Amino acid sequence: MRHRKRKDEVENLLKNVKIDELSPFEFKELLIKVASRKSERIMLNAGRGNPNFLALVPRYAFLQLGEFALSEAERHFGYMGGIIGGHSDRDGIEARFEIFVRNHWNEKGTEFLNSAVSYVRDYLGFSAGDFLHEMVQGYLGCDYPSPPRMLPLTEKIVARYLLKEMGAGYDLGYSLVDETQLFAVEGGTAAMAYLFESLKANRILNEGDKVALAVPIFSPYLEIPKLDTYRLEMIEIVADEEMGYQIPDQELEKLRNPEIKAFFLVNPGNPTSVKLNDETLLKLKDIVENERRDLIIITDDVYATFADGFKSVYTVLPHNTILVYSFSKYFGATGWRLGVIALHRNNVVDKLIRKLPEEIQGELDKRYAPITSNSRELRFIDRLVADSRNVALRHTAGLSTPQQVQMVLFALYALMDEQERYKNAVKHVLRRRYGALYRGLGMEPMDDPNYVYYYTLLDTEKLAEKLYGKEFAEWFVKALPPEEFVVRLAIEAGVVLLPGRGFEVFHPSARVSLANLKEIDYIKIGKTIRKLLNEYYRKFLNSKDSSEKRN
Repeated sequence: MRHRKRKDEVENLLKNVKIDELSPFEFKELLIKVASRKSERIMLNAGRGNPNFLALVPRYAFLQLGEFALSEAERHFGYMGGIIGGHSDRDGIEARFEIFVRNHWNEKGTEFLNSAVSYVRDYLGFSAGDFLHEMVQGYLGCDYPSPPRMLPLTEKIVARYLLKEMGAGYDLGYSLVDETQLFAVEGGTAAMAYLFESLKANRILNEGDKVALAVPIFSPYLEIPKLDTYRLEMIEIVADEEMGYQIPDQELEKLRNPEIKAFFLVNPGNPTSVKLNDETLLKLKDIVENERRDLIIITDDVYATFADGFKSVYTVLPHNTILVYSFSKYFGATGWRLGVIALHRNNVVDKLIRKLPEEIQGELDKRYAPITSNSRELRFIDRLVADSRNVALRHTAGLSTPQQVQMVLFALYALMDEQERYKNAVKHVLRRRYGALYRGLGMEPMDDPNYVYYYTLLDTEKLAEKLYGKEFAEWFVKALPPEEFVVRLAIEAGVVLLPGRGFEVFHPSARVSLANLKEIDYIKIGKTIRKLLNEYYRKFLNSKDSSEKRN
């Protein structure tokens, strides 16, 4: 009776809900709703990539910095009875910090904070006093972000972290750091919103223009170009599953089309969790340098820190690439909303703006007149800052200073960890969860040097074939509505996965996030998937027997 009821529930949902019209995240919310109805079981939501791990040390350091910052504020207005504080004084701040460290040495976060100041002074070569003053004022949040784009030393330190993680290498990294400009933003989503808006406002992307997307890809990249605001034509650059989701040469060849204005990619991929290999990067470099020097590349590299030997497109083609990075996944900081947009000082967008017709230049002069009398010297990254606040409010633009302080502490934590203890620990957690999922499936996990393990994309057709053969796999694909498998997992077992369809995956599949559940939960998910496949196999055998009897 219970089985019949659940079957009816699956059929009704598939019949009454227009699943094809839902985004992956709308579909996920629907699955969560039906999965959570059964009060007697625990829902296992592997549909979203919000990590359940986080970096502790830089957070403790943030708290200790707060103690010091407040002690600095308390030095003023003492006659007011402790209800009003003042801004920090730059003079003597190093000596006062040394006293603070001695008095708070046994408290968590103090040792790292002290080491961070030493690292900034002795290794990076910046003034410890300037750094402490920037951090204290930033923590207190008593000034507007100045410059609005990013605090001065924060930008330099985060740039070093970014280039290190993007695989620039020591020599290239330190020359590229000096040429890289950052705009601190409210996470990767804000970065993409600002970029689309500013490229449109500056007439670089116009209605009807062609843009290329490396698919499969994070679904908002598929949805934003279609909005009435932009109405861009999308050209898909399709990764090949048989090649481990690398992009074949014939797909990259599409980028030779001069009508394609920009190329968007997520690297390592979402949902594929695969980084681009060296051959793909070299092919892309050859196309751009020899034929498409006007091509804008926008790469979202939020998962870079989970990869082995990662190399960003930005380090290969820095003049053509806009790099988007978020601290959210690696440091477990999605709620902090910390991200950056990185641009080379000598970048293709600035060149394209300078080549715009005089009529458009005149219109842009008027647009940016509230902030400058010479807009033609205004760089694209500074236009981004202005556009993020509708130009007229540019003086109050910028990421909040406490957010920038936590960002720089995250960056310093990674820079100072030369043995990569945190990175190795996080990678270890994800790889164990990946193995646990396949133990539950009763299968050997696949291995790929380009795999990142933040997500795994389960090809349900291939799973069916490996377990029960090609004939069953063919029946499995033909007999089932495309989303029935993930819907049944949600309704019958409380397991929430995202269908690959919403990411432009062209085969039956489901994305499993390896970031947000316990290891034991992935064993349960694997067993649940295997159990459901077993049930379909029995159904296949019954249909096969019935067919043979009729014949």
